[in-house]
Amino acid sequence: MADDGRAKRLKSSQEGGVAEVAELRARVAELELKNETLRQENRQHAGGIAALESENEQLRRRGRAEGNHEVLPVVVAATVDLSRVDTSIVIHVTSFLTSSNELLNLALTCKSFGWRQPMLTLNWSLVEEFARQAVSSRTTDAEMSSLPRYVSGTTTWLSILYRYEHLLEFDVLLGGFIEHRNGDKTAVCAKGEDHFDSVAVSIRYTMKLGAHYAEFLITGAPCIGIVRPMPGLDAGAYQENFHWFDDLLFADFLAQRSDDWGDSEVHACEFSCDDGTMNCTGWDDEIQFGLNWEGMESCQPGDTIGMLLNLDEGTLTVYRNNRRLGVIKDGLSGPYCWYVSLVNRPSVTDEVSIKRGTLPNSDREARN
Repeated sequence: MADDGRAKRLKSSQEGGVAEVAELRARVAELELKNETLRQENRQHAGGIAALESENEQLRRRGRAEGNHEVLPVVVAATVDLSRVDTSIVIHVTSFLTSSNELLNLALTCKSFGWRQPMLTLNWSLVEEFARQAVSSRTTDAEMSSLPRYVSGTTTWLSILYRYEHLLEFDVLLGGFIEHRNGDKTAVCAKGEDHFDSVAVSIRYTMKLGAHYAEFLITGAPCIGIVRPMPGLDAGAYQENFHWFDDLLFADFLAQRSDDWGDSEVHACEFSCDDGTMNCTGWDDEIQFGLNWEGMESCQPGDTIGMLLNLDEGTLTVYRNNRRLGVIKDGLSGPYCWYVSLVNRPSVTDEVSIKRGTLPNSDREARN
């Protein structure tokens, strides 16, 4: 009887073990099926990734062929109604665009940016509104007086912002021995024959009121100064030696005189970087040439010459490498433009670049 019991228990135990093994095998088969399914999905994903990478590479090549190394073409299927977006939010986002070219590109992107918006008080575009805000926040009163005025239908705020960004350029070249350096209108250099003068004028930046400070990086020994604006002077008529102190040309210069020149007879005044002297003329019989003045210094190639024209005080002050030399001329009134006079010498060729500057700290604090 005992042996029979053991036999029954052994048989029962064997049957249970066989069932567990069968269950485990079924579970293993199920897991292997799932693993195979995952492997197939991974292979599909890998193929998709490879296809996307191939497409991206094709787009990059197309971009490089078109001269654009960064931007890939994007197709947007959805239409967004920007009239539902709060204007202040759009203007805030637009404020991260810093140049007139960026704003122009935005205006061309969508009529909601570039077309007039009835929601704005003055009924102009969002781009125009931000251009107006940019001009108003960045420019001084003196600079604003030198910029075009906004006229609806004629002058846009976007064009005014562009002019502000290119405030100081040598717009007019007089004489046949000068050229822009590498096409850059902020820089000029002498050319051609030795000891022939030519002049570059920043005529579009006409200074009429307030204080104006500009910096000139020099090579050689140019002359730097101010001259009356003469927009009607025909630059093409002067292709030989040219400077403001040629008495044969005084009649041409005075023919450009306008009422806003005022009472001051100082029509051209310059600082000589060669010996530090001052030259001045009213385009009459008297020419002040090579005058000494308190604080005068000669300059070296590589120096930065600062010029401060203060029309509130009627003075022209000279700086050398951020150090104030002194007032070179007083009694000034009426409008003036910056100019430089260059000569091509055997030893060195005159070159000058112009940019807006900031007064040295000591002088700015004294003025405040």
